[in-house]
Amino acid sequence: MSPLITPEELAAIGDAAILDVRWRLGGPPGVEAYREGHIPGAVFCDLNADLAAPPGPAGRHPLPAPEAFQEAMRRLGVSEGRPVVVYDEADSTAAARAWWTLRYFGHGDVRVLDGGLRAWTRAGLPVTKEEGPVPPGDFTARPGGMPVMDADQAAALAADGVLLDARAAERYRGEVEPVDPVAGHIPGAVSAPTTGNVEPGGRFHNREFLRERFNSLGAVEGVPVGAYCGSGVTAAHEVLALEIAGLPAALYVGSWSNWVADPARPVATGS
Repeated sequence: MSPLITPEELAAIGDAAILDVRWRLGGPPGVEAYREGHIPGAVFCDLNADLAAPPGPAGRHPLPAPEAFQEAMRRLGVSEGRPVVVYDEADSTAAARAWWTLRYFGHGDVRVLDGGLRAWTRAGLPVTKEEGPVPPGDFTARPGGMPVMDADQAAALAADGVLLDARAAERYRGEVEPVDPVAGHIPGAVSAPTTGNVEPGGRFHNREFLRERFNSLGAVEGVPVGAYCGSGVTAAHEVLALEIAGLPAALYVGSWSNWVADPARPVATGS
């Protein structure tokens, strides 16, 4: 099953838990956009509160505890046998984090609305401001459904496999660093900004395009692949794009924000 769903396919689904995961680094809060208009039946999923634990040495968006994630998903109406569709404004950066986290905690039927709310409205489909009651779900969180890495494993992968840096190229090179205290990248990592995964309107490129892109960066069948970014959000988008391309990959959830928490870890700059 493809991890993506089109607006038309979503409109035809009779019963799905739809999560609105609009979020931007630095704000404004996504719930404000949700209240201005969302897909009918969608509930707002807070990336910071529902899809991550509080920031700390483990990173700015570490994995939530299983119990906390389970409680959040049940509150949002997520159940074991019910499909889940996640979306954001357009490019699926935040939605991919929801897709990945649900997959990691064991939900087997999660898809991302390709092109987000923008694609939905361009298809002539309705939005609403109504927020109805949400029947609680019965989802049970079972960690381990997607591969993850810690800092040591990421360093080893950079040396022996392919570690993709999903951030903007200038952050990879260390020319700018708007969020974390140190600029640069993990030595041996390959720059692969997620902007290269999507078309100008926000939809993902097709499987063949993405496969060729990642192959050109060394991510080929038989070679272990992983991804990181600033805090494990954008890198989930990279993992999703790799899955579309048929190339499974591990996620370094702590990412750069965890890497630089230890000043003994090496930092590379330049291209």
